[in-house]
Amino acid sequence: MKKEKSCGAIIFYIDDDKKQILLIKHMNGGHWAFPKGHVEGEETEIETAMREIKEETGINAVIDNRFREVITYSPKKDVIKDVVYFFATTNEYKINVQQEEVCESKWVDLNDAANCVTYKHDKELIAKAIEFYTNYKKEN
Repeated sequence: MKKEKSCGAIIFYIDDDKKQILLIKHMNGGHWAFPKGHVEGEETEIETAMREIKEETGINAVIDNRFREVITYSPKKDVIKDVVYFFATTNEYKINVQQEEVCESKWVDLNDAANCVTYKHDKELIAKAIEFYTNYKKEN
């Protein structure tokens, strides 16, 4: 069984008027989800997530590693894949998608985001990220 690992983040944009999550439509499969990609060389999980966010969206994000969720699935026969997601924030709103890997991108209000993603585990990730953000906001 071959093992693969990718890392990415659920990216929040928060200001006085907007509380949104960044979603991208992946070229591979056409599903709506979050920026992510394969670990390269000796990268750490956070380094991979930051690189993939920058490559796929052009955005610089700040990752909070207190939120770390792992999704495990089999993308094809004899392959098991772990995808590690972190919570991230940004103050950059302009998205510059990587044409080779991303079809579309959009900022979606927190309350609408779960309705926009393709997979059930991504809906669950959004709920966990919103809960993390809500608790984090209360602490600070």
